[in-house]
Amino acid sequence: MSKKKQIKIICTLGPKSINRRFLKFSNHNINLLRLNMSHLTINQLIKLIKFIRKYSKIPICIDTEGAQIRTKVKKEKFLRVGQSVKISNSQGKILLYPENVFDQLKINDILIVGFSNLVLKVIKKADNIRCKVISAGKIQNNQGVHVDNRKIKLNFLTKKDFKAIEIGKKFNINYFALSFTNSVQDIIKFSRLLKNKNKIFKIETSRSVKNFRSMLRKGDCFLIDRGDLSKEVKIENIPIVQRKLFKLKRKFKNKKIYVATNLLDSMLVDSYPNRGEANDIYSSLEMGASGLVLAAETAISKYPENAVRFLQKMIKTFNKFKVNI
Repeated sequence: MSKKKQIKIICTLGPKSINRRFLKFSNHNINLLRLNMSHLTINQLIKLIKFIRKYSKIPICIDTEGAQIRTKVKKEKFLRVGQSVKISNSQGKILLYPENVFDQLKINDILIVGFSNLVLKVIKKADNIRCKVISAGKIQNNQGVHVDNRKIKLNFLTKKDFKAIEIGKKFNINYFALSFTNSVQDIIKFSRLLKNKNKIFKIETSRSVKNFRSMLRKGDCFLIDRGDLSKEVKIENIPIVQRKLFKLKRKFKNKKIYVATNLLDSMLVDSYPNRGEANDIYSSLEMGASGLVLAAETAISKYPENAVRFLQKMIKTFNKFKVNI
């Protein structure tokens, strides 16, 4: 008979869940509340921590921006194939963040923007960067950008991340996540900053997959972010990579892996999930997931509480089945 497993539910807060009702609901239904610094300013972070603690006793996790390129766009726009796009260095309609990325880009670089299939190719570089749209899609503010043809050197934390960490320490936040963890050195540097804190290391690049075996020796808790990972690993290979990572973890019994992205994507608009999502969640639990992470499902969906309740049902079903076999 298998032992019942305690599986955490981690929820991202956003416009649809930063309210008294959801926060009070979190007290009995959620294990960790995630604040995503990719979508927050420092001032917003301070206000949110204070607001959350008025209504919820659940621990808060500050999730850093990490080593990712992002767009800074004044107005969202749909870009057509063949269209010319200008990326400016400091002032303009489209910028890239962090600022040092501009100098590193070269002619013929391929930029995958967000998750709407938008792909740009750098065709000219001078005071501005001129790109050609080779796959149509929408460009919006704060979208992740992946350079598909080569590696760009980025600091493991942004300036905003360092400020967020200091604020977290001031408010006695005990959980921090490192986005785009790529190496053992990233784990060591992040751990030095956050001694005696709970740290989650996010696996969302092909480099992190390659280095996962060595990273397991230095970190205790990891999160597979299947969204950003799918920009570097073909989406049809994501299930294979997920299984590979769990297989590597088996030799490290006290290590934990959480699974995130698209667990309940249909619940962004529907009050109930589909069968494929139920199977995906159950499969992740079978592989050994110690936690399940809701992102858009609680941040911007119509039914954040329903999404949490369905995860609870899946965990209960999983534990009941495992105990009975």
